Amino acid sequence: MVRIMEPLDPIRPTDFGLLASQEGAEAARAARIEDLASLQALEVRVAHDLSCLNYPPPDWMLPTPGSNGVPMTDVLVVGAGMCGQTAAFALRREGLHRVQTIDARVEGEEGPWARFARMEMLRSPKHITGPDLGIPSLTFRAWYEARFGQTAWQALHKVWRLDWRDYLLWVRRQVGVRVDNRVQLLSVNPASQALRVVLESPSGRQELEVRKLVLALGRDGSGAARRPVFASLDPDSVAARERVFHSSDAIPFAAFRGRRIAVLGTGASAFDNAALALEQGAASVVMFARRPQLPQVNKSKWTSFPGFFRGYPALSDSQRVSFYAHIFDEQVPPPFESVLRCDRHAAFELRLGERWDDLQADQEGVTVTTPKQRLRFDAAILGTGFDVNLIDRPELAAVSSWVMTWGDRACVPDSPSADEIRRFPYLGDGFQLMPREGAPLELSEALSRIHLFNWGSAISHGAVAGDIPGIAVGANRLAHALVRDLFVEDAARHEPRMRAHDEAELKPTRWWVPPSVSRE
Repeated sequence: MVRIMEPLDPIRPTDFGLLASQEGAEAARAARIEDLASLQALEVRVAHDLSCLNYPPPDWMLPTPGSNGVPMTDVLVVGAGMCGQTAAFALRREGLHRVQTIDARVEGEEGPWARFARMEMLRSPKHITGPDLGIPSLTFRAWYEARFGQTAWQALHKVWRLDWRDYLLWVRRQVGVRVDNRVQLLSVNPASQALRVVLESPSGRQELEVRKLVLALGRDGSGAARRPVFASLDPDSVAARERVFHSSDAIPFAAFRGRRIAVLGTGASAFDNAALALEQGAASVVMFARRPQLPQVNKSKWTSFPGFFRGYPALSDSQRVSFYAHIFDEQVPPPFESVLRCDRHAAFELRLGERWDDLQADQEGVTVTTPKQRLRFDAAILGTGFDVNLIDRPELAAVSSWVMTWGDRACVPDSPSADEIRRFPYLGDGFQLMPREGAPLELSEALSRIHLFNWGSAISHGAVAGDIPGIAVGANRLAHALVRDLFVEDAARHEPRMRAHDEAELKPTRWWVPPSVSRE
């Protein structure tokens, strides 16, 4: 059990970003004055900046007919959260126009921000950049100052979660990334010099041929939510569905008023879900962890600098494993704001060094069994994160068994995180999936067309496909690789265009020689 902190002092009106759940914080946030004229002026500036960069550049790609004679989609980006839209923006900057971006959610619910991300504010500092791809007028600071003023920016502690969602949507509109919402990827299969994908939308199913596929499916996009297996828990039972939730589920927090809630795990999502339950009036929230103390240092923060982002993929396999095995073994502590958010409630209890040996759900509640005791609660939340295992991705069922993993490629020394690292896919230099030894030629070629731009790329490329600090490096690396691949594949078609190019550069001078005159 930990010491319960005294309630924090009421928040000052100018400190509305310090701790969102503090008394007066929501009112202070709501009191921000939105300057629409200033925001519109910024949008004019953005348009001018993009024009100065010749954005978007002309389409240089040659249409590639599919099996039905219709030009194929050059790149299909699946997922329109931060990674997906930034990847689409980077591809558009490289002159790719036949790019389609889809998302299964409605507009505004792409990514985690309006769904299962329940933090008050981002872990990253407010000055962070990334989705802007280096254009100052597209940065979060430019948007926030234009919308709420410089005084509000100075008072801001860290970025509010839904402000970040709104900012991403604004960037998307400014750069012209169009998203087809409520469209889900169902399956991927090899096709001749392409991939055949099946999409589902409210209008029905559609089969599409695409030359490249970017999977930007978020934190769970390389696997699934990690749900521990307990001997007494049938996850498909009615009781489990009504009483046991993963932190990424749609959780009925309002129903927790006056109830006793158990939380497994001490990561950021565990604390954020615990805090929201308390704020919704839970009678008590008890959090459990195996470890005798919380992780104290966020080792991954050290990696947030250009040398690591750009140099890490060039390291040997053993060096890359060494870096991330240490980061994973040490684990990431929850943000101090999330811990304070819970600690200010007298109904919060943290039990360290007390794992769950079993979990049982019935119509009346749940029973948690630890090495020390059996406890009854009304509901349980599993703040156990996400697993990486492409076998769990239904849309990749036709190819996933042939995907090379780090366990196939490298000797991963035994450590607490060894098994997890072995499940990560081993990616090529452009985030492309690599085939296992013995894979059929057709499957090997298909895998080279699938690019994984989410957390599953971390061991191969570092945290440049999910974490904000590295997203610009990752999106540009991805875009450059796709442009390279597509040009090389079409080189035989581009060469005649080069040979036919006949712009008479010297015609305005006396040295111009007409084509009809011999150049001997």
